[in-house]
Amino acid sequence: MNSSDRIPALPDSPVARRAVELAVSAESEPVANHSIRSYLFATLLAEHEGLKPGVDFEADLLFYACVLHDLGTSPSVPGKQRFEVEGADMAAEFLTEHGYGAHEIDPVWEAIALHTTPGIAERRGVLTNLTRRGVAVDFGVGAEFMTDAQGEVVHQRYPRLNVVTVLVDEIVRHAARSPQAAARYTPGGELTRERRELGAPTSLELVATASRWGA
Repeated sequence: MNSSDRIPALPDSPVARRAVELAVSAESEPVANHSIRSYLFATLLAEHEGLKPGVDFEADLLFYACVLHDLGTSPSVPGKQRFEVEGADMAAEFLTEHGYGAHEIDPVWEAIALHTTPGIAERRGVLTNLTRRGVAVDFGVGAEFMTDAQGEVVHQRYPRLNVVTVLVDEIVRHAARSPQAAARYTPGGELTRERRELGAPTSLELVATASRWGA
């Protein structure tokens, strides 16, 4: 592998390691792997676009926003709001416990809360934009900048394990817990409707299956 095909390492600070541990303990293995891949893809995307950590965005906040973005799929969240919001709340609680202030937590909260909201997330600053797009790359959207070698290494380290169907299942499970969690036109509400009216696979699964990485 040449230098242009390398992938970034995960941060190795104590808090970063605890963030990975939280994702792994709170989420299923496929979803935790997806969260980590989203960070790697977001970092590679930033490099591709010439965005500089410490200048254009804070690298540690991008790590937390990506790695913690699907905490709302955890059975431990209340299930009273859409999963993106409950995940953002859980990430904010984690960062508060580890000494981060509101000026750092609020952008991470926003990035997580908006990660399923195309057209808005991209206009809410570099951190939210990179988080949203890093997640999208893991569904094969906007992945053209990646080399095949990079994609292969990322997926060898953090395999997909049928993640799209697993993630849809977990979002639908969360949405079943309250009307607010399954509001119409939210991902939880729409995936629930598709499963009920159309059965599996959902449109998200069909799109992902046809994408560069597959489901």
